[in-house]
Amino acid sequence: MIRVPLSVRWRDLDAFNHVNNSKFLSYLEEARLRWMVTLPGHGMDDHVAPVVAAAHLNYRRPIEWPNELEVELFVERLGTTSLSIGHRIVGANDSSALYCDGNVVLVWIHRETGQPAALPEPVRAACSAG
Repeated sequence: MIRVPLSVRWRDLDAFNHVNNSKFLSYLEEARLRWMVTLPGHGMDDHVAPVVAAAHLNYRRPIEWPNELEVELFVERLGTTSLSIGHRIVGANDSSALYCDGNVVLVWIHRETGQPAALPEPVRAACSAG
C-alpha cells in the first residue's frame, strides 16, 4: 500500500531512553492517514467513516534516538466492511532492522447509527490494485 518515512522525535522517548510503546501506535496512525489522504474522499464521506476495531503489535526490538524509520503498510485481508492492514516498522537505512510488526483492523461504519457499512469503492479499488 505505502511506505512512510518517519523520524524518531526526542519527545517519543520514555524513561528507559527508547521509544515508548504507545508511540508505535502513533507511527502506524500517521502512516495510515498518509495513505488515506491519497484516496478520493480520504476513504470516507458524509455517511461512512473508518474506525479502528483492533490493533496487534509485536514489539521486536527497542527504537532508540536518533533514528530514521519506515512504516510499511500492506493489505492482509479485504472484507465486506473491514480492512486488515499489516504493518512493519523498520530502519529506513536497514530494512532488516525490524522494530515492530502486526496488523490493525479498520471497520467502516455508518456515522449516524454506528453500524458496519460497506467499504467505500475507492478503498476497495486501492486495496485491490497492483
